[in-house]
Amino acid sequence: MALARHISKEGLLTGRRVVELGCGVGLPSVITLDLGARVTATDHYAAALDFVRYNARSNLGFEPETRVLDWHTPRTDGLKDPFELVLAADVLYERRNVSALTDLIPTLLAPGGEVLLADPHRKDTPAFLEKMREKGFRSLAEEHVVPSNGRTVMVFVHRLRR
Repeated sequence: MALARHISKEGLLTGRRVVELGCGVGLPSVITLDLGARVTATDHYAAALDFVRYNARSNLGFEPETRVLDWHTPRTDGLKDPFELVLAADVLYERRNVSALTDLIPTLLAPGGEVLLADPHRKDTPAFLEKMREKGFRSLAEEHVVPSNGRTVMVFVHRLRR
């Protein structure tokens, strides 16, 4: 939710190439698609891609491109051109994702592109941000409050650029 809210404040994204990593039900992908971007939603689970297609079709009347993508053994050959925006929400839930994502993200990103990563204070996030700094990325963070089951969760949305 934090990432989707953040994106909705960005304004029109007409024509921008966007990829969401680990899309789940695809709320950020649907919002980005609605703002005019050309979206590719990816997830390790094919069922997640069914959800994002259904959600987009139900809410917008059209769907994003979708692709199964395993970050640990990525096959990016079908992802033709680099993306101007890489989206990811709560993807650092396992330590092994840090290396996988810090290797994958730079290969997907176009020169001058950026990454928006929403993170609810996962313990491995500082390691991810440090590895991205080592690869020449700088980051800014914006905090968002998200309601969840009667309580609030603090989520940082990190904007990374080279």
